[in-house]
Amino acid sequence: MTDALQSPSQTDEPTALSKALVGGQVSGAVDAPADLPSPIRMTFEEFLTWGPESGRAEWVDGEVELVSPSNIRHQLLIFFLAKLIDAFAEPRGLGQVVLAPFLMRLEHRPSGREPDILFVAADHADRIKTTYLDGPADLVIEVLSPESETRDRVDKLQEYEAARIPEYWMFDTLRKDAFFFRLGEDGRYHLAVADQDGIYRSRVLEGFRLKVDWLWRQPLPPLAEALRELGD
Repeated sequence: MTDALQSPSQTDEPTALSKALVGGQVSGAVDAPADLPSPIRMTFEEFLTWGPESGRAEWVDGEVELVSPSNIRHQLLIFFLAKLIDAFAEPRGLGQVVLAPFLMRLEHRPSGREPDILFVAADHADRIKTTYLDGPADLVIEVLSPESETRDRVDKLQEYEAARIPEYWMFDTLRKDAFFFRLGEDGRYHLAVADQDGIYRSRVLEGFRLKVDWLWRQPLPPLAEALRELGD
């Protein structure tokens, strides 16, 4: 097993990346469901005390954007990833894993997003407030759904890059595609890939390994089995 990742692309501009991701150059687009109700305008502070009658919501440019409920495959994958990361990070005191619904407030757009999984390094623990993360996480993970195609592949990709989130992982279970974006020294996201054994090695979680094949298994591997495969 090699410890080296293939070098991330140094030529893809983020706009080109996002266009490729949503336009089918990396993977084909999926039709989104019917439009959700029109957005509601409010301040971020008002949004913190407001809640949708059902499902989840995000706050973007002063407007509320409703998010469709997740399916069981989506939820099981999120739970598996969160357990795997926490099993690595918690005993090492590296930081905190947080699952949706929990807001991440970013000043650039501005926006209050609810990523599927957040990892906040111990050095940035002061960003964790009672009801939201005040600033960027160190790692963000999104699992795509047909409804979230453009939002995750384009909008959030650009927002997370602008907020200088070091790593953004995006998983498409329908097409079995995994995208690992790393922030380069130029302040732009570049795609990183797994090694020849199909294992991705994180920079934010130094020493953490993710076997990409796990993500597509049905059922997902038990945590103990996954850790045993990696020799942890």
